[in-house]
Amino acid sequence: MPSTSTAERSSERLAYAVLTRYLELCDVPRPSHAAGSLAELFTPDAVWEGVGPLYAAKFGRTTGSVAIETMLSAHLPPNGQFQANVHLLHRGTTYSDGDKVGGRWLMQQLSRYESGAAEVVVARLEVTFRREGSDIRISRFRTERVFEADLGAEIP
Repeated sequence: MPSTSTAERSSERLAYAVLTRYLELCDVPRPSHAAGSLAELFTPDAVWEGVGPLYAAKFGRTTGSVAIETMLSAHLPPNGQFQANVHLLHRGTTYSDGDKVGGRWLMQQLSRYESGAAEVVVARLEVTFRREGSDIRISRFRTERVFEADLGAEIP
């Protein structure tokens, strides 16, 4: 197994921190410590896409950090239908390759909608990050739904 340099491990930790921040910015309600905009987490030429039979048609492909933020914001307050939404990121695998860091994770999303319905979703995330100076930003984000279950309606 090849050894990983300190710089590579640092880049991989920074990439994980960016992904964690992305998920926190998508939580409802947003955690008080999660500040900033979704657009600043992406490179200007970033691609965000839903893949697989359940997400390709639902989300399609969006290009550019501002367009990605606009698309994601359509699902979040005050526009979205979430009463509560939390993302749990499972341990994944990462790799470094020059100024790029990539990784694969499973993400669990627990959602309660304004209608009272609730569901759990598991998605496979494949994310590529690019170093830009001292920052690491998402350059490609792919999500594929691999599991879902209805959790029933809220009990009054």
